[in-house]
Amino acid sequence: MITLLAFVGAIALLVVFHELGHFWVARRCGVKVLRFSVGFGKVIYSKRFTGSDTEWVISAIPLGGYVKMVDEREGEVAPEDLPYAFNRQPVLRRMAIVVSGPLANFMLAIALYWVMFVHGVSGLKPMLGEVPPGTPAAIAQLQEGETILGINGEEIPSWEELRWTLLELTLRSDSGQATRQGEARIEAQDASGVRQFHLLDISSLEAKDLDGEFLDKLGLHPYRPPILPVIGKVADGSVAQRAGLQEGDRILRADGVEMRRWNEVVDAVRTHPGKTVQLDIRRGEREMSMAVVPQAVAESGKTVGKIGAAPQVDRAAWQAMLTEVSYGPVESLERSLRKTWETTVVSLKMLGKMVLGEVSMKNLSGPITIADYAGQSAEMGLAAYLGFLALISVSLGVLNLLPIPLLDGGHLLYYVAESIKVFAIYNDIYRLFSG
Repeated sequence: MITLLAFVGAIALLVVFHELGHFWVARRCGVKVLRFSVGFGKVIYSKRFTGSDTEWVISAIPLGGYVKMVDEREGEVAPEDLPYAFNRQPVLRRMAIVVSGPLANFMLAIALYWVMFVHGVSGLKPMLGEVPPGTPAAIAQLQEGETILGINGEEIPSWEELRWTLLELTLRSDSGQATRQGEARIEAQDASGVRQFHLLDISSLEAKDLDGEFLDKLGLHPYRPPILPVIGKVADGSVAQRAGLQEGDRILRADGVEMRRWNEVVDAVRTHPGKTVQLDIRRGEREMSMAVVPQAVAESGKTVGKIGAAPQVDRAAWQAMLTEVSYGPVESLERSLRKTWETTVVSLKMLGKMVLGEVSMKNLSGPITIADYAGQSAEMGLAAYLGFLALISVSLGVLNLLPIPLLDGGHLLYYVAESIKVFAIYNDIYRLFSG
């Protein structure tokens, strides 16, 4: 239900703002608007206000909307309405009406980012976890436990911002524009509070790496507080319950191998589907041994073992890894403008790479994925949902400006061509009379 409501709310907001852009500019340009529709298809609700020419409707398919203007190309127009027809307006007015929808989406994104920055943005602290040997991060001498403070002079308040900044630098580097040939200057602070500077080489990243988690290739992983091999919950009717495991049991060894972290227990169980695993545990002051046979479960095309036990998590330690950053109204406006611009540029570059086949088309998302992300972000809180709405609003603005027939960008392209033709004819006439 949360996913459904979040998705419908997002689509309604984005569509209404987009179409309001068209509607408002059309009315300012003297064009008569017959219908303002949220959704397509069969009309399920309509309202016409007193003294208004516009019918406001909600249609059955909530995946878009439209503004219907008086236009001779779409049907017969009464003589008294001809001065208010869209097709009879000067080309610059028609261009303004067409481009106003996408511009409304960009303005909405700026407003949403502004509210998000003023409200406060929650995220994971940019503290490094294990740095695998041989990776660019290891070569740059980045160490586990260091907290990233800035990249190329830009403040990095969260792990999400670190990822975004490096994505932007990677795309810029791929275009031959990166500073010092693909190097990122990283300012960090170690556990003792001493500031360190590193040069991270990102030139090894290729376009295809952007299909997945490209930070893995760089050797950058967020720090995660250690989860000890202590059972926090046992599922009813599970293998773990039938074997006699209880909440609070500490797993010491699995088949004689010492268990220091919970992920080691998970690995031992997953790699033994349907096979006996001997567990040595400590319960209170006593040590005991018991055998479990992990249930074989199909997962991502392979068979793994599961016993139905979850770890005991130190919530205070994980809470300490979270951070919230907020800004004043003026700085928030500056950041929202920059964020909208950066998101637009990255979106265009990614689209270009998809067209060229350098990045997989799997990066394109449809309504189902958008609905899923809407629900997830709504559950994470207001700031996350606002950020999601702003991102989709920018994407909608960018998509509609593409020079594709039926989209705003396609119509805009026709009008640009028309304006060039008009300008060329004007030049011909001017030259003819001026000699």
